[in-house]
Amino acid sequence: MAKGKTKVTLIGTKLAKQGLDFVYEGDSCPECENCRVRKACHNLQPGRKYRVAAVRTNTRHDCPVHHEAVIAVDVMEAPLVALIGADMAIANSRISYEFSCPRTGCRSYRLCRPDGIIEGEKYVVGEVLGNAPDVCERGRALKLVELRPV
Repeated sequence: MAKGKTKVTLIGTKLAKQGLDFVYEGDSCPECENCRVRKACHNLQPGRKYRVAAVRTNTRHDCPVHHEAVIAVDVMEAPLVALIGADMAIANSRISYEFSCPRTGCRSYRLCRPDGIIEGEKYVVGEVLGNAPDVCERGRALKLVELRPV
């Protein structure tokens, strides 16, 4: 999805709030197999981060997974805040996101591998937000940036 382009999907009524960011985990519930609105619920790409752009309150569907109901929402791919090499942190440039750091105990690990990022995917560097909040344990020069999927 390009910036500003939305897609209609279904999410639980308690989650359906404009501005909510979530990572779509995929279809793994056996309760969904015979549901008549299954395709509308599971029409996003697993592993991607989305943002609710608008809530459509006119129709509700019963749902055993969400315990109340699901409603339609417009979603768009959400920007990701991540640490990347300083040499790649150029606004409006395209990068292929690669992750190679095994240091899960590092304080910056969640910024080096934020939820919703897919390794090997192409992203556009939006805004360069500044230097890394912590020194990289591997000695790399890192910048904090906003990434958007291509």
